[in-house]
Amino acid sequence: MPDGIGLSIGATAMAAVVVGRAAVRRTPVLTVFGHRPPEIGVPGENPRLDEPGLVLADFVDRVGDPVAILAADGTSHRGEALTADALRALLYALTRGREPVDPIAVTHPAHWHEPAVAALRTALAEVREFGPSTPVLPDAVAALTALRNDPGLPTTGVIALCDFGGSGTSITLADASNGLRPIAPTSRHLDLSGDAIDQALLTHVVSGLSAAGSVDVSGTSAIGSLTRLRGACRAAKERLSTETVTAMSVELPGHSSEVRLTRPELDDVVRGPLGDIVAALRSGMERAGVAPADLAAVATSGGGARIPIVTTMLSEGFRVPVVTTRQPELTAAIGGGLAAVRGPDDTHTALAAAAPVTAAAPIADETAQSSTFRALAWSDADDIPDVAPAAYASEPDVRPQFLFGPPESGDARRPAAVPWYRRTPVALGIGAAVVLAALAAAVVLVNRDEDARPSTDTTPTTTATTEAPAPVAPPPADTPAPQGPAPETQTVTQPPAATEAPPPPASEAPPPPPETTPPPPATTPPPATTPPPATTPPPATTTQPPRLIPTLPYTTIPGLPFVPAPPGFGGN
Repeated sequence: MPDGIGLSIGATAMAAVVVGRAAVRRTPVLTVFGHRPPEIGVPGENPRLDEPGLVLADFVDRVGDPVAILAADGTSHRGEALTADALRALLYALTRGREPVDPIAVTHPAHWHEPAVAALRTALAEVREFGPSTPVLPDAVAALTALRNDPGLPTTGVIALCDFGGSGTSITLADASNGLRPIAPTSRHLDLSGDAIDQALLTHVVSGLSAAGSVDVSGTSAIGSLTRLRGACRAAKERLSTETVTAMSVELPGHSSEVRLTRPELDDVVRGPLGDIVAALRSGMERAGVAPADLAAVATSGGGARIPIVTTMLSEGFRVPVVTTRQPELTAAIGGGLAAVRGPDDTHTALAAAAPVTAAAPIADETAQSSTFRALAWSDADDIPDVAPAAYASEPDVRPQFLFGPPESGDARRPAAVPWYRRTPVALGIGAAVVLAALAAAVVLVNRDEDARPSTDTTPTTTATTEAPAPVAPPPADTPAPQGPAPETQTVTQPPAATEAPPPPASEAPPPPPETTPPPPATTPPPATTPPPATTPPPATTTQPPRLIPTLPYTTIPGLPFVPAPPGFGGN
């Protein structure tokens, strides 16, 4: 089976990959010659830039623009035509000038509008090496294809792809159970990009030097030096993707030194914009109707995915696996090569997992290759060789790898049936029955206590509830007290004399009180102005007539001695 060739278009880098064999990346700068084919890249990247030519740049963002690009010699060029020529030059840089024989696919930024994509297709159709049959697909679709092939993606749920590129970050949501089809348009965010991080690091370094009084960058003579220092900051950022500390040379007017940068300093620069990306991803999920529980994984691609804090913050923010590759800057090109092998009919719809790719020997290079080459984030450093092996077994991987099992069936992912005794209606019914049983037990206990308690009326005596007559002066000592029965509502406050006691009821005839009990003295009535102290009489029974003698113990009348009742007297 032939190996596929994938070409990816980026605003700051273009990549070409022979799947499983070799890869090359170049800055999208095209040099046009009058007597030879154009070359892509800058002199530090491409050794074939050995003579002057017409240099054209910034054409990737002008694809589909009806306004042509004006060159330094006065000629005008369409952005899509320059992009097609740059892809052709990149293709021959990958094959070292040999005619390509493997199928080819081209990926474009996923946030491009349809007019730009149509203009690119038209321009590619006019190039012999491509033609109208070359598949052209979004880089988000290609990246998901590559990630599904290696290291693997969940087969159900929603996958959020974050492409951290040189000019911005793109976010795409895809349905894993529906062939990784996008479920919402790709959103573009310019706050976090490789260029923005490079500029932030430059500002950080210059601010430190200026605070120490070492340099003065206010003059125009420092412009060229600052441009070179910005490139050094980019290289330091790429090294900090795999190292914890690095050093960079600073050459400014009147100052030459070496500055030390650490990964925490890089993290401080990235943390703020990356937090905005996390918030933007949450907002995109809400707009697409994706619940946090539906998110199965976050996939990352682009050079910025190499920065460790990117994986850390995404994992902490969403609590799902963060899936990437060892070379995230080549993910889209690898996916394009896999799509090229499947054919043009499958590039827009089918994204099934392809067979694992076996590494083959890299393409022979005419020049010596650097054994220490590593394709770092947004790299356009001067030491990048033309062709690099696609597999880097010795390169340290700063991100954890996630291995996903075989696809699960719908029944396997379905939650287990809840036992009947744990269902909500049954639990509520049992709880209600327990409450009712407790209430019934409480009622039974209260009734039992009332039956065991003596049947007495706890209602206060009529002394406190009936109106007492107006106080009158007590009769003289020699005047006999008026005889007659007391009103039924009047409470007896002292036991009457034996000669005045009415006959007891026939049903209960207590023995008469002892004859030795003297009557209350008539000569010492209480003062007229002070009513007798209120005593607490025993409660009257509700089922039998009141007793003449209250049940012991009882409160004695002031002034009278206490006479105990004989044993067994009183009923209680």
